[in-house]
Amino acid sequence: MTRKTEAPSGLVIVDKPGGLTSHGVVSRMRRLAGTRRVGHAGTLDPMATGVLILGVEKATRLLGHLALTEKEYVATIRLGRTTVTDDAEGEITAVADATGVTRESVDAGIAALTGPIQQVPSKVSAIKVNGVRSYTRVREGEEFELAARPVTVHSFTVQDMRRADEAEAEPGDAVGAVDLDVTVVCSSGTYIRALARDLGAALGVGGHLTALRRTRVGPYGLDTARTLEQLEETCTVMPIEQAADAAFPRWDVDADQARLLANGVRIKAPALPDGPNAVFGPDGRFLALVEEKDGQVKIVAVFPE
Repeated sequence: MTRKTEAPSGLVIVDKPGGLTSHGVVSRMRRLAGTRRVGHAGTLDPMATGVLILGVEKATRLLGHLALTEKEYVATIRLGRTTVTDDAEGEITAVADATGVTRESVDAGIAALTGPIQQVPSKVSAIKVNGVRSYTRVREGEEFELAARPVTVHSFTVQDMRRADEAEAEPGDAVGAVDLDVTVVCSSGTYIRALARDLGAALGVGGHLTALRRTRVGPYGLDTARTLEQLEETCTVMPIEQAADAAFPRWDVDADQARLLANGVRIKAPALPDGPNAVFGPDGRFLALVEEKDGQVKIVAVFPE
């Protein structure tokens, strides 16, 4: 009997296509990698494209920590239309003429949505309310409100402002819409469609997202991403050592320190940066994620051979 080869532990940086759920991408990767141990770090809506980080085998334990990093997007916001989902996939609920909106008012609205803000997520999201997904409650017709959450929008920049394509206008609708092409760098947990909704509301004309592409998650960008078609040809997995070295501050330890850490001993720590640090042994192997606490090493996760 031939023993099945174990899938390598590491990250796969996928350029997700539109129209596919993040779970659908995970399912494809499970087949390609030949293992059920595949997960993702932060979902992308089916409409969205771009960087989706997958963990394979032991690297799935990295994902919860990777999700704490900042993310970068390019997007198109349509002013003058409000939808039930805050994006182009939902039914239009209100229409307004946005052609009188000035660039100065847009810039002022964006400034108010930049920095540390309190954001109310879209109701059609995966957030759980009393154990039930928010989008499920919406489908069932339930009336409820989501609480605002603290997020940080590091930068929110307009690249272009133009009249929306008349060919895309709804039948019989002569009211003008305006499109904004924007780039956003933000903390994990920020909803770009909520930014579109809130900007449109502040301008008094409504707004929603018509296009979204994630260009970076932490240190991983589109330059390292592979399409599903490319992965079908060559299933490229970034080794866990390379992934950890790129995502976290690195701490190289000697053999004695490596042995103590492997046994769960809290040794004295050097001046480590805040947050998780990647520990590497003298042989270059990735051993653990640790944090400094009261001058000692606190083990966050161990990655044994």
